[in-house]
Amino acid sequence: LQILAWGLRNMKNYQLAPVMSPSLIVECGGEMVESVVIKNLKKTPNFPSSVLFMKVLLPKEELYSPSLVIKVIDHRPFGRKPIVGQCTIDLLESFRCDPYTTKEDIAPQLKEVLSPTKRIFYLLFFQEEEIVDWWSKFYASVGEYEKCGQYIKKGYDTLKVYDCELEKVPEFNSLTDFCDTFKLYRGKSEDSDDPSVVGEFKGSFKIYALPDDPTIPAPPRQFRELPDSGPQECIVRIYIVRALQLQPQDNNGLCDPYIKISLSKKVIEDRDNYIPNTLNPIFGRMYELSCFLPQEKDLKISVYDYDTLTRDEKVGETIIDLENRFLSRYGSHCGIPQQYCISGVNTWRDQLKPTQLLQNVARFKGYAPPVLSENGRKINYGGRDYTLEEAEANKILHQHLGPGEEQLALHILRTQGLVPEHVETRTLYSTFQPNISQGKLQMWVDVFPKSLGPPGPPFNITPRKAKKYILRVIVWNTKDVLLDEKSITGEEMSDIYVKGWMPGNEENKQKTDVHYRSLDGEGNFNWRFVFPFDYLPAEQLCVVSKKEHFWSLDKTEFRIPPKLIIQIWDNDKFSLDDYLGFVELDLHKTIIPAKVPEKCNIDMIPEYKAESSQKAPRTASLFEQKSMKGWWPCYVEKDGSRILAGKVEMTLEVVNEKEAEERPAGKGRDEPNMNPKLDLPNRPDTSFLWFTNPCKTMKFIVWRRFKWLFLGLIILLILLLFVAVLLYSLP
Repeated sequence: LQILAWGLRNMKNYQLAPVMSPSLIVECGGEMVESVVIKNLKKTPNFPSSVLFMKVLLPKEELYSPSLVIKVIDHRPFGRKPIVGQCTIDLLESFRCDPYTTKEDIAPQLKEVLSPTKRIFYLLFFQEEEIVDWWSKFYASVGEYEKCGQYIKKGYDTLKVYDCELEKVPEFNSLTDFCDTFKLYRGKSEDSDDPSVVGEFKGSFKIYALPDDPTIPAPPRQFRELPDSGPQECIVRIYIVRALQLQPQDNNGLCDPYIKISLSKKVIEDRDNYIPNTLNPIFGRMYELSCFLPQEKDLKISVYDYDTLTRDEKVGETIIDLENRFLSRYGSHCGIPQQYCISGVNTWRDQLKPTQLLQNVARFKGYAPPVLSENGRKINYGGRDYTLEEAEANKILHQHLGPGEEQLALHILRTQGLVPEHVETRTLYSTFQPNISQGKLQMWVDVFPKSLGPPGPPFNITPRKAKKYILRVIVWNTKDVLLDEKSITGEEMSDIYVKGWMPGNEENKQKTDVHYRSLDGEGNFNWRFVFPFDYLPAEQLCVVSKKEHFWSLDKTEFRIPPKLIIQIWDNDKFSLDDYLGFVELDLHKTIIPAKVPEKCNIDMIPEYKAESSQKAPRTASLFEQKSMKGWWPCYVEKDGSRILAGKVEMTLEVVNEKEAEERPAGKGRDEPNMNPKLDLPNRPDTSFLWFTNPCKTMKFIVWRRFKWLFLGLIILLILLLFVAVLLYSLP
């Protein structure tokens, strides 16, 4: 029985006194072995000499195997040696091994599936601004391709998103390949005592049979290539990506979460950066700490709910054993990416280059050191030749990639079963309900020993910030608008005006002036709408922040597609205005307008023909086109079908903040009335409001319609007057 006694962690006080000088006793099958004493547990919690041996007679049948008992004894003054913790291991089968096998099985080989050799050479022209960031990589990795832009087309690498904790991923053996963690208990002294956990023993066991013939040499030692057992100063980077399905904490069924990180006595409380009114917050935060391992091994990450007036409530927490990640031979201290990049968003962040990492892996596995040849285009590792052509097969080569030998070494590392660049999903638990999930946290941790020098630059995972854009809509004319009213003289007419807004910004509804008394559905406006909005180009969504209720303390953030709604209305002075029709335009799939009103029809609306076999209408992105001008149809629902309610001629233009400053334009026809300058519309003389213009009313309504009646009445009156005068003058 070979024992790796690595160290003791988190030992609790015994009889009010701290455990200072412990040693370890291992008992099995009537045999016992004791380790050396740790002189000062707080300064060096590891045992000075780590490997112990014990010869035990064990039955061949696992069923009859005795238990393995681990006891921790504290050496106190006056010769007192109380047992301060104990652990019993009943099943020994998992520790049995073949002593003659090499270390090849520590990280199982993973075969990388290679497509037929096809090389795509460097893309030469990169003048355009790259709108790729770390979030492009994340969304490309989780399959949300509409949010990652051109990321995949450029040939950049993705990462692995695990739906559980990294230590629960089956192929990584709970990250206990170097040593396991055994919880130490203390027996009950009275019936009321709880046999709670009083500490942890870090170590491992190997059980193998000795040869019956004493002349045969003993099998080789199992625990070789042990790391330095002294304290290591490390840099720890904690990347918190986002949380999912948090338990509601507020009366509105939502939560105001923020992150709190504890590592020994170091605490980071990120209360100022709480995210209001959400159960799925996007944190995008990176925290960097320095610590000493193994003394400060337990990293606690908590999510709290922010409250203005009352005490903040803990939503849940998760604890990561940094020592296991640091010691594991799976390379879990820093996951290896798919490509070796020396610039860009995927810059290499490990302290060692891939060729150095490959030498370490070869040493752990007992292989000869890797041999480079052909100017780094070939590497011999583990008895096999790897070539750069094989590594670059079916991959797009971009300008951020590093030297060829590093690319090839990384390609070999990717087949060695090491932890890849990843995001893990950790379940949050509460101390009040320890077995019920309180939500999930997507994150990862990098651990870098300071002895190897400074690490690479950290990833920038700051959430995407919306950019300010302005949508300018110029309403020129309308045509064929439904005539909704009858004038006092019985003519069909409409007092037309146009209203517009962007969904999510309903408080910024704008409308034109009124074109009165349109007798043929034609309206003239020359009126500009100006709609500012916040927009995420990479996700193609608008960001809207508003208070859900008037009593809400914080604004809630929504993400919605950019759309424009245009409505045609009939103005009424003494009753509610009449709604005539509308058109809704998606700014990413804007219907290409008709150049002349005669070609503008309801068939241009895609929903209208969704079930028909006709081809879909032509659309284009307004963000790419920048500007569109033409006629769009407006429609209204009547009896379950859509009918044409009018046609509106508009110019749509999207400008960013800088372009808006260079080419200003005011609302309506207000100053600055430019880009383009809007003149007063050329409306017919019949366009006026009747009760504010009595003279025009007489001229254009009464006189025009009843002209002959008035003339007839006047002639009749003159005739009657003539007859009356005649009769009066007769003798």
